[in-house]
Amino acid sequence: MLKDSVRTRTYQAAIENNPFLFKDKIVLDVGCGTGILSLFAARAGAKHVYGIECSAIADQARQIIADNGYSDRITVVKQKVEEITALPDGVEKVDIIISEWMGYFLLYESMLDSVIYARDRWLAPGGLMLPDKATLYVCAIEDADYRSEKIDFWDNVYGFDFKSIKKLAMAEPLVDTVDSEQVATESAVVRTFDIATMTKEDAAFSSEFELRATRNDYVHALVAYFDVTFGGCHKPVG
Repeated sequence: MLKDSVRTRTYQAAIENNPFLFKDKIVLDVGCGTGILSLFAARAGAKHVYGIECSAIADQARQIIADNGYSDRITVVKQKVEEITALPDGVEKVDIIISEWMGYFLLYESMLDSVIYARDRWLAPGGLMLPDKATLYVCAIEDADYRSEKIDFWDNVYGFDFKSIKKLAMAEPLVDTVDSEQVATESAVVRTFDIATMTKEDAAFSSEFELRATRNDYVHALVAYFDVTFGGCHKPVG
């Protein structure tokens, strides 16, 4: 995430360009990782930030926070969100929840359930979720070269038939970048989620969509992508 400058700078802009939202507020960072979002929030003026992280990176987060002089304003809790009985310092409610929770295909292996749990447990009435909206899209692409490299390769592997692997390759989603010139259809919205109000059950759904071709071409794959929006900011950021 740290090297993904588009994503990280968007979070930074949403937090640090809106110091009026964070000044003297209590912030919860769900899945804080190295603590970068917690540091942004503290630098934006938060009264105190509680970062929750169940993995071993929590130890590095504490050290990074100390090295940057924020130990008095950022507390890292090394535990699963769902296993925390109480936040430190007797805190019962927080004003803002921040999290970089998104997974592949937005929802796959995401931390959305944990974010919703934290929201229902600790977010004060009228509190902010950052981000607060997420939209999943689908389109179709033409990419014969990519198909040949990833799929048709198994037809002849050094003179042997590996078609049994080809079936597995066809069933396995791929995570990769797509050149915009390959896109051969319009995009369709699969689902929009309101993180401030949705339940975890809303993440299990069926959705009908229609793709309209934008040119006469082959279609080799469906591509899903998503965006998230920080609508609570003075200027919405996405």
